[in-house]
Amino acid sequence: ASCVSLSRLKDLELAPLGDSDVHIKMLAAPINPADINMIQGTYGLLAQLPAVGGNEGVGQVLGVGSRVTSVRAGDWVIPADAGLGTWRTEAVFPDEALLRVPSDVPVLCAATLGVNPCTAYRMLADFETLRPGDSVIQNAANSGVGQAVIQIAKASGIRTINVVRARPDLPKLVERLVSLGADHVITEEMLRKPDMNDIFKSIPKPRLALNCVGGKSATEMLRHLQPKGTMVTYGGMAKQPVTVPVSAFIFKDVKLRGFWMTQWKKDQMHNKDGLQSMMQSLCELIQKGQLRAPACTEVPLEDYRAALEASMKPFTSSKQILIL
Repeated sequence: ASCVSLSRLKDLELAPLGDSDVHIKMLAAPINPADINMIQGTYGLLAQLPAVGGNEGVGQVLGVGSRVTSVRAGDWVIPADAGLGTWRTEAVFPDEALLRVPSDVPVLCAATLGVNPCTAYRMLADFETLRPGDSVIQNAANSGVGQAVIQIAKASGIRTINVVRARPDLPKLVERLVSLGADHVITEEMLRKPDMNDIFKSIPKPRLALNCVGGKSATEMLRHLQPKGTMVTYGGMAKQPVTVPVSAFIFKDVKLRGFWMTQWKKDQMHNKDGLQSMMQSLCELIQKGQLRAPACTEVPLEDYRAALEASMKPFTSSKQILIL
């Protein structure tokens, strides 16, 4: 069954407010590929049915239980973890399931903060020690994560080589990614051409490759990695395995790693310091104008079917955001 036919808009009874609970009014929530995969049952996290869709978004606190000290009425909050079900107008959540964010960041930035920018931030920080002047190569560079990688890398003086699929409006896309701070934007086809050597005359070969596609695209990125470099796989949009030439393992000793933001957050649950400090760094970048929300299309909740359909079209370059 399609994602759209599995989804309904329903009125639910609001749960009573417990001592450690927070009553929030949702403001905005995006539709991400992972949300679609969850509905389809093809994701690493499966919800107990019937379930409310949506893993991220921003809400405003309306009221708190008697034991809650972390937030108060008027504060803005985002989910600390996946699986909360954010596609709704109001909810009562346990306070530990929420993180406070500054209410002076733009609403679309706050709504899209918890998944893509966090994924970008962790992948840039946790696998290779990158210094200003170093470079990173990534495919699916126009995705939400890809746009965040470009901006976070730029703010740290790290150069980016950004791979996108050829498409009718390519010059427009290239222009948009360059305006975010991309150093080079190339197509999958160019990745296989000798012209790549021209890029490496002005910047070093990357020590880190970020793979959201798999298949040929991943193999071709590996060829450009420095010896002992790392490729991190965080998605598989081509639905094909990652294939590594034996020579890359033996003669270049490349490392292949995987990353799943949901797991990282689960691992942090006993101690939220890492999560809080990352959020603070990201919010500072937003406040300085160095990190923007991805290109978004705002859709009222009642038009959710159209939004779901639009989010599943090929070459989508705008994220559908439900305005609640």
